[in-house]
Amino acid sequence: MKKLFLTGFAATLILTSCNKDEKIQTASLEQQKLDYQARQIDLEKQKLAIEKEKISFEKQKDSLNKVAEAKEAERKAEANRVARNSTPRRSSSSGSSGGGGGSSSGSTASNSGSSSSAGTTATQKKGWSSAAKGTVIGTVGGAAAGAIISKKNPGLGAVIGGVAGGATGYTIGRANDRKTGRVQK
Repeated sequence: MKKLFLTGFAATLILTSCNKDEKIQTASLEQQKLDYQARQIDLEKQKLAIEKEKISFEKQKDSLNKVAEAKEAERKAEANRVARNSTPRRSSSSGSSGGGGGSSSGSTASNSGSSSSAGTTATQKKGWSSAAKGTVIGTVGGAAAGAIISKKNPGLGAVIGGVAGGATGYTIGRANDRKTGRVQK
């Protein structure tokens, strides 16, 4: 009877220990799944942050394009206004004496010459400067790199990377502006 009791006890002990191992393996498998899902969520958050950055960049780019278009339209309107103002002077001077018409037409020609030189000055500075481009590209690239590199805190990494990238991009772009003559000093 003792042998039967001991054999039953030993069998129960072995079976319970086997079940505990399976429970531990199941628990560790569940933990691995949870860890994997947490990493996937972090990656999705980083992707979302990058997409938000792209959208804000596009909005900023669109608003700058609208401002540039408005300035271009204003410049064209100014050129048209100058052309309209110069045309009546010619006709009014042609209606007066012949000697006065020659001097008035000469002043109109010199006036249109000065407006065309002002127009070329405006076209030289059209668009983004290299410093602005470098700052935007450096900020976006640095933020993306910082978010990817910093595993524990991607938000902080993105901020630090964005600041460092923006400063570097600005410095390089500013040097390029100086070489091209867009900025003096």
